[in-house]
Amino acid sequence: MSTRREESQDRAIVRIAAHLPDLIVYGDFSPERPSVDYFDGVLMFVDISGFTAMTEKFSTAMYMDRGAEQLVEILNHYISAIVEKVLIFGGDILKFAGDALLALWKVERRQLKNIITVVIKCSLEIHGLFETQESEEGLDVRVKIGLAAGHITMLVFGDETRNFFLVIGQAVDDVRLAQNMAQMNDVILSPNCWQLCDRSMIEIERIPDQRAVKVNFLKPPSTFNFDEFFTKCMTFMDYYPSGDHKNLLRLACMLESDPELELSLQKYVMESILKQIDDKQLRGYLSELRPVTIVFVNLMFKDQDKAEVIGSAIQDACVHINSVLRVSRGQINKVFMFDKGCSFLCVFGFPGEKAPDEVTHALESAMDIFDFCSQVHKIHTVSIGVASGIVFCGIVGHSVRHEYTVIGQKVNIAARMMMYYPGTVTCDSVTYNGSNLPAYFFKELPKKVMKGVADPGPVYQCLGLNEKVMFGMAYLICNRNEGYPLLGRDKEIKYFMCSMKEFLVSNCSRVLMYEGLSGYGKSQILMEIEYLAQGENHRTIAIALTKISFHQNFYTVQIFMATVLGLDTCKHYKERQTNLQNKVKTLLDEKFHCLLNDIFHVRFPISREVSKMTTFRKQKQLEALFMKILEQTVKEERIIFIIDEGQFVDAASWSFLEKLIRTIPIFIIMSLSPFVDIPCAAASAIMKNRNTTYVTLGAVQPKDIRNKVCLDLNVRGIPKELDTYLVEGSCGIPFYCEELLKNLDHHRVLIFQPMEVEEKANMTWNNLFKNFSRPTEELNIFTLGKEEGNEEVCNLASGVILKNLSPPASLKEISLVQLDSMSLSHQMLVRCAAIIGLTFTTELLFEVLPCWNMKMMIKALATLVESNIFDCFRNGKELRMALRQNAASFEVNYRSLSLQPSEGLAHGEEEELRELESEVIECHIIRFCRPMMQKTAYELWLKDQKKAMHLKCARFLEENAHRCDHCRSGDFIPCHHFTVDIRLNTLDLDTIKKMAKSRGFTTEEEITFSKIETPKKSELFAENLSPEEIKERILSFFDIVITKMRTSEEDIIPLESCQCEEILEMVIMPLAHHFVALGENNKALYYFLEIASAYLILGDNYMAYIYLNEGERLLRTLKKDKSWSHTFESATFYSLKGEVCFNMGQMVLARKMLRKALKLLHRIFPYNLISLFLQTHVEKNRHFYYLNQQAQESAPPGKRKLAQLYRQTACFSLLWQIYSLNYFFHYKYYGHLAAMMEVNTALETQDDFQKQTIDPSAGVAVGPFYIRRAHLQQGLFLFRLPGPHALFR
Repeated sequence: MSTRREESQDRAIVRIAAHLPDLIVYGDFSPERPSVDYFDGVLMFVDISGFTAMTEKFSTAMYMDRGAEQLVEILNHYISAIVEKVLIFGGDILKFAGDALLALWKVERRQLKNIITVVIKCSLEIHGLFETQESEEGLDVRVKIGLAAGHITMLVFGDETRNFFLVIGQAVDDVRLAQNMAQMNDVILSPNCWQLCDRSMIEIERIPDQRAVKVNFLKPPSTFNFDEFFTKCMTFMDYYPSGDHKNLLRLACMLESDPELELSLQKYVMESILKQIDDKQLRGYLSELRPVTIVFVNLMFKDQDKAEVIGSAIQDACVHINSVLRVSRGQINKVFMFDKGCSFLCVFGFPGEKAPDEVTHALESAMDIFDFCSQVHKIHTVSIGVASGIVFCGIVGHSVRHEYTVIGQKVNIAARMMMYYPGTVTCDSVTYNGSNLPAYFFKELPKKVMKGVADPGPVYQCLGLNEKVMFGMAYLICNRNEGYPLLGRDKEIKYFMCSMKEFLVSNCSRVLMYEGLSGYGKSQILMEIEYLAQGENHRTIAIALTKISFHQNFYTVQIFMATVLGLDTCKHYKERQTNLQNKVKTLLDEKFHCLLNDIFHVRFPISREVSKMTTFRKQKQLEALFMKILEQTVKEERIIFIIDEGQFVDAASWSFLEKLIRTIPIFIIMSLSPFVDIPCAAASAIMKNRNTTYVTLGAVQPKDIRNKVCLDLNVRGIPKELDTYLVEGSCGIPFYCEELLKNLDHHRVLIFQPMEVEEKANMTWNNLFKNFSRPTEELNIFTLGKEEGNEEVCNLASGVILKNLSPPASLKEISLVQLDSMSLSHQMLVRCAAIIGLTFTTELLFEVLPCWNMKMMIKALATLVESNIFDCFRNGKELRMALRQNAASFEVNYRSLSLQPSEGLAHGEEEELRELESEVIECHIIRFCRPMMQKTAYELWLKDQKKAMHLKCARFLEENAHRCDHCRSGDFIPCHHFTVDIRLNTLDLDTIKKMAKSRGFTTEEEITFSKIETPKKSELFAENLSPEEIKERILSFFDIVITKMRTSEEDIIPLESCQCEEILEMVIMPLAHHFVALGENNKALYYFLEIASAYLILGDNYMAYIYLNEGERLLRTLKKDKSWSHTFESATFYSLKGEVCFNMGQMVLARKMLRKALKLLHRIFPYNLISLFLQTHVEKNRHFYYLNQQAQESAPPGKRKLAQLYRQTACFSLLWQIYSLNYFFHYKYYGHLAAMMEVNTALETQDDFQKQTIDPSAGVAVGPFYIRRAHLQQGLFLFRLPGPHALFR
């Protein structure tokens, strides 16, 4: 039975029905729209408090692990409990409206009395659910319930693509009013419900001045059996599960496949949900904390009571709203009756529907809807609220009944603006700032106190996108600041200076075009050019366009000519009219002055000649006049015309500008974003003109980003970690850098402190690398407001992990637009790559991609490389070089490109894609172009899916997590893998050996050492020896050890160069982060220590320091672990810390760390002279003991013991060097002891040199020492060794 139930629940019709009430699933409606149905019933309105606040808390969380999945788990934990209660008591969930729900018990009128009792019982039990439950995530969940009963009307409306339904009538109004009266944990009965109920069963409390009543409890007679009463009541419910289905919550779970019904039900569900159902995806798949734009539309009617009348008005409005939204990729999410009106909740930016200029489209749509609905018969008032920001978008409810909904403060703000500012289109400040529309399209409204909204910020009225142009409103947006230089754009300014020079000495036009994506700083470049262009004998006119400029014919030329004629400063049309008469009286007959009326908003009398002209002829006359005016003007002074956002130049203006540059010497400088569509013929002609310089803007360089940050924060330095985060995260795009800084400031991550003199600062591990990244010298003259001695540096708040920060909403939105514009297969590839990390190999990507073949993956990667989603590199060296420098600006010669035949051009594009595919095959390293894309795509995964993918990656990578073949493989910390069980793959070495032996294979290979005798007795540490004699004796001792080893053929070092750095970056570092994501902290710690050791070998102390700090965080989480392996990891951690301190010249810190490490390794190094001499005596005895035991056969030390001995030797080696570097007399005794303890530790492993087993899984001899005399001599006695890794390879 259970198997059958599972199969039925997987049917598409059942999954669709879960999004709809029984009222629709089993409804038999007329096909005409609108259609009306009447019935009686009881309504329950449940309002759940606390969810909006929690959504806001999650949406503003700093870190990426506070995702939508946790939120949806918490929401559904509470909501599903309420839904389950309603279904058990026979209710039908009509709608989920954010954090509220509306339920219906549809019965005949004579059954209302008993059903009201059932519903009250249900309501009281819902309250009981939350009285004993502990709140999660600090959420205090309480519910308010309103009940109403009586006549209900249902209205079904829509178009051929979508259907919607509403319940309307007095009962619907009553249930909302009842809920509004309720306090927390109240059940309120509407007046009609109180009239119809069984009063003998209910104890109530009167509400002052209200006919509605509050329910205290049910008071049934002692003989009353509720179960029998309930069973009897349910017989009147048409679709209550009974008989064989009595254990079901909902009868719709057992719907049989019915193509006709399925097609009918699909119209009530959003398209994105239907795609999810078709793909059989999990309910949580579409749950996201996502930046969207909410458009709340409210329609108030002249006659609310007549369903037939308002039905036609709602139908007309709905059809129009749906058609408007479809064009701009918006969707109607909900329709419901709201405070005496019908409300449409429309959303722009749902998953898969994110589009560029979303906010602008939303405002345009809002104005269109407002204008149309205001004209619809019977609609009295139209009110629209628009708000933008992060909200929860997801499926909320129970597995058998749920809906896709939006919850968040922005939803509330849009709803409140809609109600508190009736008859207007209002928007919040985020929408206003993100609209890219001129300020004069908006009017700030007086603030009002709005229920449930603490501080909505400024509220603006959108005046419409067809307002008349106001002169003087099109100046450049940016204002130049003398104290804020244009950073990193010297090359771009040089293009201008060269073009300017050519223009001034020649008699022909010049055009300079800067193309770049939004955020590259185009406006700042033009602002600087406007300043540099000022001079005698030429005039500079600068304007900035907006999206609406493109839709206004001749707008660019209109603004240009208004400025040339001096009309932009006129305050009244009469002043403009006088100016025009003076300027054109010699160029234009007075009877034609009226041609200027529309374009300059003046009122010259219309002549008969002009009234007979066609629009085309009027345009030509105007163009001829403007050309004459400009010819006259340039004789007196040259004109430099600067246009910001040139992609918004209208077609008529492009045509005029193209004629202008052929006729008159003029210098046009323009910034523009890449054209979305093919530019018009005139624009193309300008781009191909021989006098046009077309520059594609590149990113600014890392040093310029650093300078910008220091300038923005007004500090003398920033931490290296912050520098790396901003340089990498911004990709050299100024806007990205600004948004990242704002995000850090919002989360209070940045701390400003007085700059300390480095000599005065006490040196500790935490400030070992507190040498800040500082701005370049030329920037010093621009730093403001700080006197010398009062200068500040920026630091990070304690415990902040920058790489785990969630991306700012603005940057996340840009990434979502790109993602949603991709095909589903490309989206899947990007999301899989995001799990692997910022940089990955094609081999690993192929491993984690589900059901892809290699050809398919290569083709997709080539397309994504072409789209600038990924970059590809042949090797790690090429990648590191690319990261040091961003792509610079370059000139594009469109004239040369235009000479290519169109057939060849198309063929060239295909050839280019094939070349890219070949390049991807060669380049096995791929990297995201923008880290924000990787973070955004990563956040889209569900928690369980993430874990499965991380595990897959870790299994693949661990096979290669060792040093390169050139370095004899093995661990970066020799014998490290013997100490910790870090293998994920189940086939361990012992299992392999057993399998091999069972097949008769030999599994062990022996390295044989020649039995060269070592001295039985040694005077290695005899008293009164000079340092030179000690040196020679130690070297002689190791010479004997070295000669005992005979290199086998298998140990011959490969000829290729060392690949350890690439392995470190592509394998071990990602592996550590995969284990962190999996919560395997002990394995992650192992790899962080390996990374730190690798960086020490590569000579990068700072990166070793960074990863040791990462390891320290994990050590704290594992502090309760008292195992041997954890103790060894702690000792390794301190020994590596000691090595970093030694390399940085901090000998006191180094000694402290090394002593800690030795203590954990059970070797105490003395602190005072008494213990020094005692320990020296002990070590001499040990030394002679080991030498005397040499001839005797003894068991070699175990694998763990070898790892421990290596660590001890590494620590003693460093201590010997530290004490040898000091000139204090007594320090030579400490150095002498350290050397003796080092040799004794080596002797302890000596028996193991006679015969060793090679461990095939490690690929390295178990003995820890590969010692070369030259290295030892150079390190021990010339003190040039960076650490023990050069001693023992």
